[in-house]
Amino acid sequence: MNCRFCKTPLEHVFVDLGHQPPSNAYLTKEQLQLPEVYYPLRVRVCNNCWLVQTEDYADRTAFFSHDYAYFSSTSSSWLQHASNYSTMITQKLELNKNSFVVEIASNDGYLLKNFLAAGIPCLGIEPTDSTADAAEAIGINVQRDFFGETLATKLATEGKQADLIIGNNVYAHVPDILDFTNGMSVLLKPQGVITLEFPHIMRLVEYNQFDTIYHEHYSYLSLTAVISIFESVGLRIFDVEELTTHGGSLRVYGCLKNADYKELNSIKVLVEEETKRGMSSIPFYSGFQKKVEQIKIDLLEFLITAKKEKKSVLAYGAAAKGNTLLNFAGVKSDMIEFVADANLYKQGKFMPGSHIPIFEPEIISKQSFDYCLILPWNIKEEVIKQLTYVRNCDYKFVICIPQFQIIQF
Repeated sequence: MNCRFCKTPLEHVFVDLGHQPPSNAYLTKEQLQLPEVYYPLRVRVCNNCWLVQTEDYADRTAFFSHDYAYFSSTSSSWLQHASNYSTMITQKLELNKNSFVVEIASNDGYLLKNFLAAGIPCLGIEPTDSTADAAEAIGINVQRDFFGETLATKLATEGKQADLIIGNNVYAHVPDILDFTNGMSVLLKPQGVITLEFPHIMRLVEYNQFDTIYHEHYSYLSLTAVISIFESVGLRIFDVEELTTHGGSLRVYGCLKNADYKELNSIKVLVEEETKRGMSSIPFYSGFQKKVEQIKIDLLEFLITAKKEKKSVLAYGAAAKGNTLLNFAGVKSDMIEFVADANLYKQGKFMPGSHIPIFEPEIISKQSFDYCLILPWNIKEEVIKQLTYVRNCDYKFVICIPQFQIIQF
């Protein structure tokens, strides 16, 4: 395989998580009787441009299907994050009724509803019918398609160039990152702005966040790599912010090469930090596999001990990252009784690979248990707060990332 960006042959493996089903391929009861498709989940690093990327095994339509199960509005903390961003960027760019905002991968309208409420014209681009239906139900105009240069050219021809292009946690999801980035340059007005948010590979390595690796995530991004990708299509990054979301993310601000935005010192500072940590050298990436395997061992030892001691273990949050963790560790429903999740679309289904049933959160208050494994560790505070109604029970929380930990009230 060659690098998706610079075409250099990929000789270095970053991490190998074995064979796994797509992390959002939740199963119905009937589907449990059918064969389940598994793909290798192996990630390589390019020693030329330092783009970290999964190996290619399946078309993106296998991962982003019409019944895609991830709905952004399920998390209250993420909704607040989206609201805060909308207020900030509206003021920063002085957006108004004469502006035009485009969000790529608009999901269920969790973000654009804020612009809609402010009277700012907007368009969502979303290929999955399940989430697009939810967005349209609240009045958001949705273009149902995958984004790239072809769609961008079509929209630009129709007079739909954007003052602001938003991409929250989509940049990692595109198999052809160059076509996607070039599409943004086509769709952007001369003085328009792009903001992209994506998990930072620096934090992924630092905090052992291997469970954020799954087939839908084609790329794992550093600022150094993204700068090169932007510059290759006539874009440039003029500002960057470090965020706490998803365990440590970046928000980059981009524009066309000749736009009036001055490059801020934040770019230099973070590039120097990445260089200082050795992110442009193979040793930075080569020790990750051992850290991942230790987390797997710790989780299995805990579950086996709990089983021997007849302790009950449930999980909270049927998140994609949870599926990566459970399937890498080989955990099945004999070790974890069920997963509770607030997403109505997932309730009544089963986790891919592990086949653990998914129930509504209220079930937790109806039975006693000993341990609750929080799978979406990035919102653990939110989860613990949600479960205040069962605090009278004598139970403990379990977190696996960045290292195995048992938390007791």
